[in-house]
Amino acid sequence: MSGKALRDLNASPLLERKNDNSNKADNGPEAVYSEIEYIETENLKDLTDAEINLITLLDRLDSKDWIVVCEALNHVRQLSIFHKEAMLPMLGNVTTLVVKSLKNPRSALCKTAIMASSDLIKAYQDQMLDFIDPMLLQLLLKASQDKRFVCEAAEKALIMTTTCISPNLLLQKLELYVKHKNPRIRAKVSMCICRSVHRLGVEGIKEYGLDALIQMAATQLSDHLPEAREAARKLSLELRAAYDKYVSNHQMEEMSNPTYNSDAWEQFCCMKLSPGNAQAVLRVTSAVI
Repeated sequence: MSGKALRDLNASPLLERKNDNSNKADNGPEAVYSEIEYIETENLKDLTDAEINLITLLDRLDSKDWIVVCEALNHVRQLSIFHKEAMLPMLGNVTTLVVKSLKNPRSALCKTAIMASSDLIKAYQDQMLDFIDPMLLQLLLKASQDKRFVCEAAEKALIMTTTCISPNLLLQKLELYVKHKNPRIRAKVSMCICRSVHRLGVEGIKEYGLDALIQMAATQLSDHLPEAREAARKLSLELRAAYDKYVSNHQMEEMSNPTYNSDAWEQFCCMKLSPGNAQAVLRVTSAVI
C-alpha cells in the first residue's frame, strides 16, 4: 500500500486520534491515547473511495497499528452494507482478520471488531457459515466477560447471529458448546439455542430432531447460572408446545379421536432422557396442557 493511500485512508471521519486519559491504551509507557467513535449500523454512510479500500483492506486489517486496524474494521462494516458483492470474494480472509481483532485485549479494538462481525453476519447471513466457527466462539467469549461495553456489543452480535443465520444450520454449531467448561459461555449458548429453536417452528423442530433438542434443554436445566436455567426452561416449554401441536396435527390427519394423551409427553421424556433429566423437564413443562 502506498504512503499516499494510507494517508488518505487515515483521514476517515470514523476514527480520530486524541489525547484522552479515560481511554488509555494498556501496552506500555509509549501507549497512544485515543478516542474511538462507535457508529451504529444505521448511521454508517457509503465510502467515497470503495475501490481503494478494497485493494488495501487486508493489509490494513493486518496492520501493527491498532488505529489503522480500527479504521479498516469500520470500512469492513461500510463495505458489507454498500458493496456487499464486491467484498464477497475476500470474505474468508476478511473474517479471519476480524477474528484476529476479536482476540485483541485492547477493548476499543475488540468492540469495533464485534460491531464489524455483526454487520458481516447481517449482510452475508448463511454465506458466513464456512467461516463463522472461530467468530462464533469469540463472540461467546466476549459476551461472557466482565467489560460491560464489550459484553453488551457481543450480546447484540449474538442476537444478530441467531436472527440472520438459518436456525437449523446454526444449531449444529451451537450444540458443540452446550457442555463448555465455562458456565457463562454455556448460558449464552442456551439463550442462542432458545432463540434459534423458536425460529424453527413445529416442522423445523421435527426435522432437526426433537430428541437432540430436548437433551440440550435438559442438560442446561441444572446449570449453575440462572441465565442458562431460564433459557433451558423456555426451550423446554417451546419443545413441549411443539410436541403437543405435532401430535394433535398427526391425530387429525389420521382422522382419529383428537384427544391428547397427557401421558405421551411424559413417556417421550422418560424414553429419551435419564430419569433425573426427565423429571427436571417434566417439572418445568407440567403447566402446559
